[in-house]
Amino acid sequence: MPTTYRAYQPDQMFLLPPSPQDWLREDHLVYFISETVDRLDLSEFYARYEGDGRRNQPFDPRMMVKVLLYGYATGTFSSRKLAKKLEEDVAYRVLAAGNFPAHRTIAEFRQRHLREFQALFVQLVKLAREVGMIRLGTVAVDGAKVRANASKHKAMSYGRMKQEERRLREKIRALTERAEREDAEEDRIYGEERRGDELPEELRRQEDRLEKIQAAMRRLEARQREEDRQKGRHEGDDRKSPRGGRKFKREFGEPEEKAQENFTDPDSRIMKSKGTFQQCYNSQIAVDEGSQLMVASGVTQSAGDNPQLVKLLDGTEKNTKGRPKRLLADAGYRDEASFRVLETRQIDGYIALGREDKKAPQEPTPELPASWRMHEKLKTEAGRVQYRRRKAIVEPVFGWVKQALGFRRFSLRGIEKVTGEWDLVCLAVNLKRMNSLIRWV
Repeated sequence: MPTTYRAYQPDQMFLLPPSPQDWLREDHLVYFISETVDRLDLSEFYARYEGDGRRNQPFDPRMMVKVLLYGYATGTFSSRKLAKKLEEDVAYRVLAAGNFPAHRTIAEFRQRHLREFQALFVQLVKLAREVGMIRLGTVAVDGAKVRANASKHKAMSYGRMKQEERRLREKIRALTERAEREDAEEDRIYGEERRGDELPEELRRQEDRLEKIQAAMRRLEARQREEDRQKGRHEGDDRKSPRGGRKFKREFGEPEEKAQENFTDPDSRIMKSKGTFQQCYNSQIAVDEGSQLMVASGVTQSAGDNPQLVKLLDGTEKNTKGRPKRLLADAGYRDEASFRVLETRQIDGYIALGREDKKAPQEPTPELPASWRMHEKLKTEAGRVQYRRRKAIVEPVFGWVKQALGFRRFSLRGIEKVTGEWDLVCLAVNLKRMNSLIRWV
């Protein structure tokens, strides 16, 4: 008996138009994102387009938000790839409902609405809190280095900048003298009808490079002046320490020779990540234990985590209108002032005083009473049990971001834009996590 196959007629026309919604299963992530966004307040997204008299009809912000969130939730961050997905992927076509914004339109929408996405992240956290997903029993905080949209090879140290500035000044002087000699010779041969003020191409390139280097030096010097003021120094202090003792090695506002500045993204910093040094930002999150939803986020230009503990705590309280009972963090957040804040707010903190893979940390001195009390608490078996929960709460979330979604590098540049994109990432991951929690119920 011959084998029969299921019907396959690729040229067969539909008698009735098909519904793309029938091509996705009912519990698909697309539907959850679409329904959730429909319940959020998007008035700030629409406000930018109201009453400006534009002739061209903009794409509906609600559709654009859904497409971007689904893209980030499934590991598609490039505007060009998103535009291609809108043509080829059924899930995207369901969300876009027959709209095909170009990649430039998607990129401009993302950049234009970064603040609105930050507010949307807070809205979603409040929503999760209201429905009981977030209970704020225990919150764990952590940070991870995410590469900037810049190469470390486009950075230069302050010492090298000074050398390059001197070299370029000398080269520009030589080029200028040569140009003047050539102009004089041409005037002698051809007369003075030629204007003679045209800037040689080589001279223009050298001056442009000198201008960029000088701008980078000014940024480094401004940053150093601010750091010096925080140390109690002031201009013209003759390098004398305000606390006495040895003199400072550098004049007020003079950066170290090894201090670096990146020309592509000046806000990014050289940080150690996975054993190598790269241009990075330090991305921060606070995660609720029960739901593993991010309740606060942030981005810092500093490789150290110390000052971020209180900021994440403040963000958690602001976003959830509540206060966690316990707070867990690794040794990167060790800070006497932060420990005192936790005690003042009556939050049971468990913050390591040393690296887990290193030898036991030295006991704090009596001058650091809050650190000493933290040390005593972590010596107990109950304290160690509480602290060990940290890894299982917060580290998987960074795993979802970097491994599951593949987000290891920002698409935008500048601390403000990067902060907005990080909130967009956190918003998308929270939506994906909420969808999973609902399916498990």
